[in-house]
Amino acid sequence: MSMTISINTPVELDLSVGRMSEEQFLVFCADNPDLRIEQDQYKNVFIMPPLKGDSTIYEKHAIVEVGIWEKMNGGVSTSSAGGFKLPNGATRCPDACWISKERWETLDYKERREVLAVVPDFVIEIRSQTDSLKKIKNKMQEWINNGVRLAWLIDPKTQKTHIYREDDSVEIVEGFEKVLSGEDVMPGFEFDLKLLRIP
Repeated sequence: MSMTISINTPVELDLSVGRMSEEQFLVFCADNPDLRIEQDQYKNVFIMPPLKGDSTIYEKHAIVEVGIWEKMNGGVSTSSAGGFKLPNGATRCPDACWISKERWETLDYKERREVLAVVPDFVIEIRSQTDSLKKIKNKMQEWINNGVRLAWLIDPKTQKTHIYREDDSVEIVEGFEKVLSGEDVMPGFEFDLKLLRIP
């Protein structure tokens, strides 16, 4: 199945393009490499709209800070374009993430060149202007349900951070004055929320 959507097509919120098999989904992604595309566990496919300027800056800070820690401590981090095939069948793309060496080494050479069938240990999602809070909270719970050990949902609009842990607890941190910790998942990793206070 070959479908091409022009990136000049106006997009409001997430654009649903219907259900696809895994094979159809991979072909669709290959035909539209400039789009950020996800598939839920029910095989529904969604195109995520282009990020606005401030959201791209938030995302950049998250990726850079995780990458710096990775360089010093090992494991693998990816860009926000990277897709992960989750055990429940969904394919999701986090804004920033880190994969431990132990999990990464479960993939062979060929698997590392496909949509990654591994679950990150750590995930950051930053709510954009077009994200439904309910929808992105559901995505965070999906990350945890599929094996992510620590996940942060950072909401610049309300300046709240929702911290999801593998024991199913959720903590809310108010304000952008705090420094978040990678806890025992990424020991020593710190993320200063003041980075997201764009003038």
